[in-house]
Amino acid sequence: MSKKNLLELCLSPDLGGLELYMVRAAKALDEKMNVFSVINANGKLEQYYENSSYRYALIEKKSNIFMLGAARKLAKIIDDNNIDIVHLHWTKDIPIAVLAKLLSKQKPKLAQTRNMTMTRFKDDFYHRFLYKNIDLMLPVTYQVAEQIKEFVPEDIRPKVEVLYMGSDKVELLNDEAMAQLRNELQMQDTFAVGMVGRINEAKGQHLLIKALAQLANEKIQAYFVGHEMKEGYVDMLKVLAKELGVENRVHFLGFMKNPHHFYQACDAVVLASKRETFGLVLIEAMQVETTVIGSNSGGVVEIIDDKESGLLFEMGSVDSLADKIMVLADDSGFNQKLAVSGAQKVAERFSSDKQFVKLMGILKTI
Repeated sequence: MSKKNLLELCLSPDLGGLELYMVRAAKALDEKMNVFSVINANGKLEQYYENSSYRYALIEKKSNIFMLGAARKLAKIIDDNNIDIVHLHWTKDIPIAVLAKLLSKQKPKLAQTRNMTMTRFKDDFYHRFLYKNIDLMLPVTYQVAEQIKEFVPEDIRPKVEVLYMGSDKVELLNDEAMAQLRNELQMQDTFAVGMVGRINEAKGQHLLIKALAQLANEKIQAYFVGHEMKEGYVDMLKVLAKELGVENRVHFLGFMKNPHHFYQACDAVVLASKRETFGLVLIEAMQVETTVIGSNSGGVVEIIDDKESGLLFEMGSVDSLADKIMVLADDSGFNQKLAVSGAQKVAERFSSDKQFVKLMGILKTI
């Protein structure tokens, strides 16, 4: 039986869990399917394809004004490569993908991994046109699946299959390498609390800084990894830290292409988003036996079993977050117990190997 031709599509200009999942999916499925990726010429994903054997093309997407031009280019790529299935990841790519499907001779099936929450009805003419041309939706949590069923009318609703994001196996550091890394990151003699993700208000970096100010133990320090999404926001956070008297306990490390070693160097990792659809950061940290703390909302509650595989804090509450950090800093035995349990849960439910095998099986049915 011949391999299906799959196009992985992500024209997002950013670089985060959603975008990196697309790259991982493309590479994981390449052995069993003929995979071709299409990414934003002005984005940050090309570094993951350069100097590799993985096939890809670049399309410029500056705004919706140029959508038709981008759709025509995508349609040509679809036809030139006899694409059977387009797998898209960024919600804003839906119109381009649908137009490209209709403009192409190949008329591929469309499958969308749904990373974002859905909060309003899709019963107007525009959304009915889009969703009736999508064949499969892959929500990353059961919560999102329920939202799709609630807001997309049944007569235009694509097939829905829940598919969790998984975490790849990573290199574990030995004691010597760990000590060296902690020294490089200025984590010596600290209880290091890490946060990985886009640097913006919605991700909640300000909550962790405020929580630090409530904790008198100066060994508890915060380390932030990620891109600044709005110029000047990191400076605002630094001003906040200074005003609260914790500027020496707050560290901004910038973007890391592979943060898996950073997770291992941390004593705990926090995800403090207002509404996190899934929370791949948690999965990645849990896999390397680092305890996680997440807000009790969104897909996080499908990942963390409170006081069993991590800790949940009240969304938006500085007091609650500070309490959870203090619990872990005061009880290393409990911290280690949660870390081990978290790693076991990831192995059982969230490994990339298992999830990508499931994804391939689902794609072959449409």
